[in-house]
Amino acid sequence: MKLGRLNHVGVATPSIEDSIAMYRDVMGAEVIRAPFDLPAQGVRVCFVDTPNSQIELIEPLGPDSPIVKFLEKNPLGGQHHVCYEVPDIQAAKAWLEGKGAKVLGEPRIGAHGTPIFFVHPKDMGGVLTEIMESPKEAH
Repeated sequence: MKLGRLNHVGVATPSIEDSIAMYRDVMGAEVIRAPFDLPAQGVRVCFVDTPNSQIELIEPLGPDSPIVKFLEKNPLGGQHHVCYEVPDIQAAKAWLEGKGAKVLGEPRIGAHGTPIFFVHPKDMGGVLTEIMESPKEAH
């Protein structure tokens, strides 16, 4: 496996609308994608484009959302994860597991419509890490 480009930084927030206003009005973000629900992952998502990456705003969809506990510990929100691209999700999973990293569940479709999985922070220097298969370019 070879580390690919940083796709996004995930930021948990109690309010996507408030976070959008902050990125637009304070940080000067010009391209903010429309928020959408991702029920399979229990979150509402919004991407803020930067010149070389994205910020993924994530808000819980309900009390069973996987980010509820994070927000209980960090009520204002905060950095939740980083996401790196790889060319082959299955090869990356096998590689990381072979190195002893704890992969959290099987690959599933993420917010970009490509397969993803997460790696436990204890195996990634304290950072929850998302691995995402690079989107295929339209031909």
